[in-house]
Amino acid sequence: MPIQASEIEALIRESFPDAQITVQGDDGAHFAALVVDASFKGMNRVQQQRAVFAALKGKMDGSNGELHALALTTRAPDSA
Repeated sequence: MPIQASEIEALIRESFPDAQITVQGDDGAHFAALVVDASFKGMNRVQQQRAVFAALKGKMDGSNGELHALALTTRAPDSA
């Protein structure tokens, strides 16, 4: 069963409840997500993205994963 953008957002939101999250994609397998969260402050991009992928709880695990591709952009909020 294909995964929906809303399901991806819900999984990410469990780990990042205060984040600004935008998930786009409608083919059930390929998505793009933007996650902006204060917890990313001081982390490099690899650390940020690993944290988000961990929140997906195996949905991208190899050929058995429901989510085939996720173009992920992460950052801490601007401190203006």
